Amino acid sequence: MPHPVKIMAILAARPGKAEELEALLSGMAPACRSEPGNLRWDIWRDQADATRFALDELYQDNEAVAAHRQTPHFKAYLAKINDLAERTVLVLDPADIG
Repeated sequence: MPHPVKIMAILAARPGKAEELEALLSGMAPACRSEPGNLRWDIWRDQADATRFALDELYQDNEAVAAHRQTPHFKAYLAKINDLAERTVLVLDPADIG
């Protein structure tokens, strides 16, 4: 049975790259939010370190995640992100959500 899929990505900007990282993320937001199957796509900034961001994404199912990963904007992100940030990504299934 399909279920929602949460993706959490922690992005720590490389030295001198925080503004470029934020611009990349902000530039992706409208396209990601308009994808079929996308339920949320939010960018958060760490209060303790303004060069660290969290992406909080929610998709209706794994098919929507797979479709997201085939979009031009996601492929452009992948081509740039490793030069801009260290990245930790979690792809999560629901355990107990409200």
